[in-house]
Amino acid sequence: MATRSPVPRRSLRAALTAGVVAAVAATGVLLVAPDASAASTLGAAAAQSGRYFGTAIAGGRLNDSTYSSIAAREFNMVTAENEMKPDATEPQRGQFNFSAGDQIYNWATQRGLKVRGHTLAWHSQQPGWMQSLSGSSLRQAMIDHINGVMGHYKGKLTAWDVVNEAFNEDGSRRQSNLQATGNDWIEVAFRTARAADPSVRLCYNDYNIENWSYGKTQGVYNMIRDFKSRGVPIDCVGLQTHFTGGSSLPGNFQTTLSSFAALGVDVALTEVDVTNASTSQYAGLTQACLNVPRCIGITVWGVRDSDSWRSSESPLLFDGGGNKKAAYTSVLNALNAAGPGPSSPAPSDPSPSVTPGGAKRIVGAQSGRCIDVPNASQNNGTRVQLYDCNGQANQAWTLTSSKQLTVYGSKCLDAAGSGNGAAVQIYSCNGQANQQWNVNSNGTITGVQSGRCLDVWGTGNGQQVQLYDCNGQANQRFSLS
Repeated sequence: MATRSPVPRRSLRAALTAGVVAAVAATGVLLVAPDASAASTLGAAAAQSGRYFGTAIAGGRLNDSTYSSIAAREFNMVTAENEMKPDATEPQRGQFNFSAGDQIYNWATQRGLKVRGHTLAWHSQQPGWMQSLSGSSLRQAMIDHINGVMGHYKGKLTAWDVVNEAFNEDGSRRQSNLQATGNDWIEVAFRTARAADPSVRLCYNDYNIENWSYGKTQGVYNMIRDFKSRGVPIDCVGLQTHFTGGSSLPGNFQTTLSSFAALGVDVALTEVDVTNASTSQYAGLTQACLNVPRCIGITVWGVRDSDSWRSSESPLLFDGGGNKKAAYTSVLNALNAAGPGPSSPAPSDPSPSVTPGGAKRIVGAQSGRCIDVPNASQNNGTRVQLYDCNGQANQAWTLTSSKQLTVYGSKCLDAAGSGNGAAVQIYSCNGQANQQWNVNSNGTITGVQSGRCLDVWGTGNGQQVQLYDCNGQANQRFSLS
């Protein structure tokens, strides 16, 4: 972590799609009735919806019994605070030291916790020898560093923050020594990382990218969109989510998460802390993540207030004595309200409610009508609709093992785009992600590419089907029968 300059507070310009976060922020309270079966820890509560709730760990604090007992009890994911950064892992060129990183990795895995890697390529916390390099020498050093560190942890970690904080506030590239090696340096870092460990999630991580209307957010979004269009390997975007007095939970935060997810990447809140542990902001950011299927988890940046890099602002869920704060309860309640069973499943754990095979009707919970191909058309691009169930072939859908929903044997349910309002149609099956669907245990059907739900605005015959941000309402729930 490095000291940040807070973003000026901006007006809350848009209500969140599901409306829940805005309501929480307005009232400051998330009201959830006590449930005897509810999970009692953050990690267990998050796991009910297929997510994680993690914390940053400092190896030097693990001998503090209060610190380590809270960390082991409450969280199911760990990020090394500093111990896996370039200056810690390669203090001399070509001479790697993993003792501090391994201490955290071993402590976590011995307790059944997963580990995120942080971070491989960053303008800050570079060892002195790397700071003295430039041009092709620095580029090669970056490549060698990624290969060395990822080689050591290959197959062991859940994700890596491959590149950290590479953008200015206006959305332009930060003029770092790495940027000076060429504008393609981020792409090179991700391609190197994928070759070094094909199984780990590769993430871009940054701060002040929570507000959808902000220049920096748009700069990062445009880079991710470009990478996905050209096949650059990137799996997730980490939003650090450091909320200060001048950078509060924006009203369009869920829009930001959904928009990144619609590019075909996971999103995660990676370094959360909030001035004075605002209950409404903690509940709001948690609910926003829960409302987006591809938001896979939340990590708070430290265990207790006294462990935080912003300790004077009391920004975490436990006070210096290790006591739970009101914000802790608001987060736990929100997580428990999403389970059991994923209300917004991560792509790696869609919890299908229907096994592949057999032609079935797709019946709307709100309307009682079937998803129907108008006039039994077999033309590519025919938009599907609701219609009275009639048992005909144009209402008979088969869920395949590759997550396709087929009709007539050769046509697939197809998303014509990935944004809110994108048409859902039939098209010749082609194996692409816009024709793959997660049929979830809570009744939603989410697009693998977009993370958005099948949605209808009304209940009558002829109502067209579209994609829209998942909100848990009956117009987004269907049964296959």
